[in-house]
Order: sequence, then C-alpha cells, then structure tokens
Amino acid sequence: MKTTMKLVTLGLALAGAASLAAATAAENWENHCASCHGEDGKAQTKQGKKLKIRDYTDAAVQAELKDDAMLQAILDGVKENGKERMKGFKEELENPDQEAKDLVAFIRKLKA
Repeated sequence: MKTTMKLVTLGLALAGAASLAAATAAENWENHCASCHGEDGKAQTKQGKKLKIRDYTDAAVQAELKDDAMLQAILDGVKENGKERMKGFKEELENPDQEAKDLVAFIRKLKA
C-alpha cells in the first residue's frame, strides 16, 4: 500500500512539473504569433495583411531585423503612434526571457 501511494504521489508531482514546463518556440509561435504572422512567417493572414506585417521568410527583411528589437517586441509589444500594434507576451510565457530568445531563433529559421 505504501509503495502504491508513493508511486501515485510521484506521478502527480511529475505531472505537475510537466505542466509548468516552458512551451517550445514552435508551440509559442502557433499559440501567440501565427494568427497574424502566419504559420510559415509570410504574414499572409487577414490580420497580417491588414497590419502590413513583414514577411519573415524574406532574407532582406531578416537582415533588417535586430535580435534585441525582436526580443523587446515579443516581451513588451509594439506601439506605433501611441497605439498598440502588437501586444507583449511577457506575462503569458512561463520563462519569458528564454522563450523570447527561442522565438527569435525560430524566426531566424523562417528565412528562405
């Protein structure tokens, strides 16, 4: 009986720890970015076209992007003329600094 209780307790602890683990960059992209930037990064979504979001698969666009600026945009959002253009995700990420860095690396891999 004690062994069974220990196994159940261990299983619950592991399940809880797994649920607290940070999402992968691909999961974060799908959950937070793809609706505007597109699954493929080309921004050919309704919102992407409306907001004139740049195509992250374009080498010229990638060359203009600076990692620090992308990190700041992911964490704090983007405002233009006092209006929110993109919300920040600092509060929605389990490990904001690392997950933002992982997203930057993910975006870099979108380049064609």
